[in-house]
Amino acid sequence: MARKSDFSESFQSIKSRKSKNRQVFSAEDHARFEEMRTEFDETPQDDGPPAGDRWSIWWDSEPLQRGPEPRPDWVITDHGAVDYELGVLKTGKEADVFLIERVVPGTDRAVILASKRYRSAEHTQFNRAGDYMAGRGAKRSRDARAMAKRTTFGLEQAAGRWAAAEFDALKTMYNAGVPVPYPVQILGREVVMEFIGEGRTAAPRLAETRPDEVELENLWEQAAEALRRMTELGFAHGDLSSYNTVVQDGRLVVLDLPQVVDLYANPLGFDFLTRDVENLGSWFTGRGIARDEVDDLQAELKALAAMP
Repeated sequence: MARKSDFSESFQSIKSRKSKNRQVFSAEDHARFEEMRTEFDETPQDDGPPAGDRWSIWWDSEPLQRGPEPRPDWVITDHGAVDYELGVLKTGKEADVFLIERVVPGTDRAVILASKRYRSAEHTQFNRAGDYMAGRGAKRSRDARAMAKRTTFGLEQAAGRWAAAEFDALKTMYNAGVPVPYPVQILGREVVMEFIGEGRTAAPRLAETRPDEVELENLWEQAAEALRRMTELGFAHGDLSSYNTVVQDGRLVVLDLPQVVDLYANPLGFDFLTRDVENLGSWFTGRGIARDEVDDLQAELKALAAMP
């Protein structure tokens, strides 16, 4: 076995030889390495996609941050998929909705999606968060205090919670049969969901439609059933109206759920439910639905909500 002094002498001799010949690789070695160089080695390595504006963010989300199974056939989960930005679809108080196209390059597989991106704390215009968030407990007391004091950190936490609240509500409601877009995934403050529309054209809002008598009655029944199902889940939409419901091929779809309210944990839960029915119902009564039908739905939902 070599002694410590032996290792030391060996190290010194190697060091000495290297200092006399500073060229580690010979000219022949360099030539051989150049022959081994591939086309990949010569291209810039910026991790950018070969097409599109970004790689699909599907695999950046954790399993619980993806939509419920079984997933619709149109959901693209390929590793090589890319996202194209098609423009702004809608702007709001707390978020902007973008139109994106998720594509598998080299194939005919593509889908149009809605990407809702919540603004950072310094850009949000939503000032009545407290009423909606009552009853939503923060896991960490530090976060709860920061949100209550509306510090910059607290506002950033709240922005993420708006996105998470909408995604969770979409998953729960979709599974329960409430007519909402399929929630594809969430990543940070971005919620990607099913685009309700034809091609790249969004479905018209209920307020923009001109249904005949039969269509009106059918839409009212759909609206009433959506409200029943949400109430059975213990939710009030919180801001339901003819402006955040759309109609696609005769089907009513409910949008915009970040402010979803827990009927029992929020002290104003029943007030929000009453307002939802009144706001949506007033659009229908203005077009021919009897006021008694709206009043009957109010009574039915209050009785339903009071059930254990």
